[in-house]
Amino acid sequence: MKPVNKMCAAAAFSLAALGAPAAHAAGVEVLNEGFDNISGLNGWAQLNNSVPPGSGWFQGNPDLFPAQSGAADAYAAANFLGAANGSGTVDTWLVTPTLDLSGTTVLSFFSRHAADPGFNDVLEVRFSSGAGLDPAGFTTVLTTVGGAGAYPTDWAQFSATVEASGSGRFAFRYFGPADTLNYVGLDTVSVVTAVPEPSTWAMLGMGLGLLGLRRRKPQA
Repeated sequence: MKPVNKMCAAAAFSLAALGAPAAHAAGVEVLNEGFDNISGLNGWAQLNNSVPPGSGWFQGNPDLFPAQSGAADAYAAANFLGAANGSGTVDTWLVTPTLDLSGTTVLSFFSRHAADPGFNDVLEVRFSSGAGLDPAGFTTVLTTVGGAGAYPTDWAQFSATVEASGSGRFAFRYFGPADTLNYVGLDTVSVVTAVPEPSTWAMLGMGLGLLGLRRRKPQA
């Protein structure tokens, strides 16, 4: 079970212990993608705004590094060839299907890049409400991997939280001058929506504490 699922399972258990009124706040996983087959992705979209446009996102290459989970090539990859012949500016987008969100929503994913020195890979994660694919609509930057910070050379998990109700999409944007980019991987993308608010967790903790006190009292 993935860590995010463990969190949801724990939330569900606590909510059940406190009764039905709070049960609607349990997290629901609305997306779980392992990229077994990039060409067969359901509802995902690619945009390539590179100048000049090249290859975009493609199936992972296990000769460079294996996937975070599943088959060795089961991850999405992008590289400097996002711009034709690796010359120009790369700006390639991998966009999730339109998701039905209902409050506090957590996106989690794994990423890493090839360990060759001297490159500056950058992966940006953005959010847009609605079902549109216009890059101008993805105004909310949730997190950036690489750039000013070091890009991990082993698979590392990242997460971001957004408050949204209704439809929405997340976008992974790989960009930069082609001669500064190398190769990145993206794997195990999960979206859980309607995660309990921090105040709810505090209420749950208080309630469980009271239950503990009730259990101890007869033994005093």
